[in-house]
Order: sequence, then structure tokens, then C-alpha cells
Amino acid sequence: MKNVLIINGHQRYENIAEGNLTRAYIDIADKFLTKNKFNVKHSVVESEYDIKNEVEKFNWADYFIVQYPVYWMGVPWITKKYIDEIFSAGVGSVTYLDDGRSREDLSKKYGSGGLMKNKKYMISLTYNCPINEFDNKDGFFDGLSLDEANIATHKTFQFCGVKPMKSYSVHNIFKSNFDLEVELKKFEETLKINFL
Repeated sequence: MKNVLIINGHQRYENIAEGNLTRAYIDIADKFLTKNKFNVKHSVVESEYDIKNEVEKFNWADYFIVQYPVYWMGVPWITKKYIDEIFSAGVGSVTYLDDGRSREDLSKKYGSGGLMKNKKYMISLTYNCPINEFDNKDGFFDGLSLDEANIATHKTFQFCGVKPMKSYSVHNIFKSNFDLEVELKKFEETLKINFL
């Protein structure tokens, strides 16, 4: 059986972002993976986690799902703190050996020293912005795709050797016509693509 670590990257802001949407996605992922015979563990960045235990979870996992709301065009600061602490604590043993370069072998490139080369990750994002702001040269993101707009998250995992799976995103989450049931079905379809 394969092992999946689901990371709850939500940061709560009262009356703005309570975390219910993030939990709904995590619940669906947990049920889907358990039903399909994956071992599942969870991490919550907004908790009093133990860094050593979190590094062990990264060592244990074959796959990662990182579920978070996009705040100010990136991960919530507490999620960035979690990544910084865990990935740095895993240096030399779990996450990365070094930056990949070598004085003896100049063909070795920066960013090739990751130790998690047999692992994969999926990012799942919640946005208030509409989907048509991406891949649109006249849109807010100047023509960037969803993945290009989230390059920092992708490059962080790439630095550690982890391979990307298909990303998922939900949009217009504060609009009155937002239909969570429809969106959760789309999410489950993405899980099927990535894990079955």
C-alpha cells in the first residue's frame, strides 16, 4: 500500500477564512484515498506540531497533498513557516542533501540535490479570483497559468526532488452561486487522475 500525507495549509482569519472549505476538501481526499487502499496521515500547519515527527511523515509518505487557500498570491505565512521548518530539518536525511552543485562535477545543476525523487505531490488551492484570470494575457496574472502563478510552491517541492501531479483549484469561493457539491466532484475527478 502507498502512503499519502495530507497537509492542511489553512490559516484561520475570523469571519473571513474559518477553514471549513479546506476541511471539506481534506475530508473528501481522506475518504477517497482510504477507500482506494492508501495509508493516510495528516499534518496541520496551524497546530503545535513536532518538527521531528513531521520530518518522519515526509520520509514515510509516497505522495503529498497540500491543501491551502491562496492568500495574497501565495501560501499563508504559517504554511511557509511549516515548509521552512520541516524541509530545513530534513536536510541530509529526508528532504535534500544539498543544492545539487559540485566543484568536482560542473555538470551537476542547482536544485538537483533533492532526496525525495521517488515521491509525488499535488497542490489543491482555494481562490476568490475567477479561473479566467489565468491563461489570459489581459487577466490579472498577465497570461500566467495556474501553475506558473504558484511557481514558488512548485519549485520548493522540485528542489527536494518531488514530482508534480495535476493541480486542482476552486474559484469564486465567496460568490453567492458557489456550488460546493459540484466543485467537490471536480476535485474527486482530479484525485482519480492522480492516484488511480
